[in-house]
Amino acid sequence: MNAMTAAVRAELTKIITLPGVWIVTGVILALDVLVQLQPAELFADAVAKITPDGNIEVFVGQPQPASEAILGLLAGGTLQMGLFLPVLAAVIAGQEFRSRQLGLTVLAMPRTVRMVTSKLLATALCVLVVAVLIAAVNTAFMYGAVRNWNPGLLVSGEAFAGHGRFISFAVLYCLATCAVTTVARSTLTGVIVTLAPAAVTMSQVLARTVPDLDALLPLSAARNLMLDPGVNDLTAGRVHGLLVLVGWAAVTAVAAAVTLSRRDAR
Repeated sequence: MNAMTAAVRAELTKIITLPGVWIVTGVILALDVLVQLQPAELFADAVAKITPDGNIEVFVGQPQPASEAILGLLAGGTLQMGLFLPVLAAVIAGQEFRSRQLGLTVLAMPRTVRMVTSKLLATALCVLVVAVLIAAVNTAFMYGAVRNWNPGLLVSGEAFAGHGRFISFAVLYCLATCAVTTVARSTLTGVIVTLAPAAVTMSQVLARTVPDLDALLPLSAARNLMLDPGVNDLTAGRVHGLLVLVGWAAVTAVAAAVTLSRRDAR
């Protein structure tokens, strides 16, 4: 346990000394603020017009129960920003290949499983922090809309459960990206391979034709995990979505360990 803790600490030290990690993190958070600014006035106006029976009409002709709609918008906003987090994971995983320092890491930590595990855990911790910041930013913007109506909704159990689902998605999705980048030994390849299934999900081709297959894609799994099935057309339930994300992270992690154990470190 002490050896693993030391290994994770060493990986974290490498990560936080990388300028690229700070730059990508700053860009993601700045982009989040920019994205949240766009609909802020729309949301505030919609909340101000909540009907006496508790319905809100964020989009014309689509009335919804206000509490469910607000929490749904919060979840959708964080899910949207989660698509940018794999870039951060790929930068973290690809730094040793760019600097050709992997050989030194292998010498210091010859056990492949421990090395891969420590890298993944360190990446997960970094992504977790950024995901929490994204959730905090989105909550702050939503507070501006609901502060005169029901600000307590944003600290309710349902809200925290939604944040928990987002953080689970963010960490698991980025673990898969980190592992894929390790297998490919290329930051760009890691990003492309991870985001390609997301493009398929957004096209909705599989969702309309083969929903069972669509449910196995990581972004579809994230939608199934995070979004309200009563409002959104989903292809599976929340438990299924979580298990799919866990499966992607586990399979790619094993592939990364096998790949490193069979290649010469260089």
